[in-house]
Amino acid sequence: MSDDKVVSLGAKKKAITDEKQQDENKVCEPVYCSFCGRPNTQVIKMVKGPGVNICSECAMIAVQYLILQDRMPSAEAQHILDAFWGKAR
Repeated sequence: MSDDKVVSLGAKKKAITDEKQQDENKVCEPVYCSFCGRPNTQVIKMVKGPGVNICSECAMIAVQYLILQDRMPSAEAQHILDAFWGKAR
């Protein structure tokens, strides 16, 4: 598992250091998205939290849902969505 593909959240610095040391000492096991079930080897990035993980694709779907739930995103939110989906204005 590559360190740059999995980002851990919710841990203190010492715990992160200990976790990295443990990761180096054991065989790398895949981290699975709690929402879609894909492993970190099949996604762009994985955010690892306390007892839950989310891949970059599921995170973007969640963000889009939260922005679009009112059906009229702000101009700033629409600009971010357009930039992510590659739409030039």
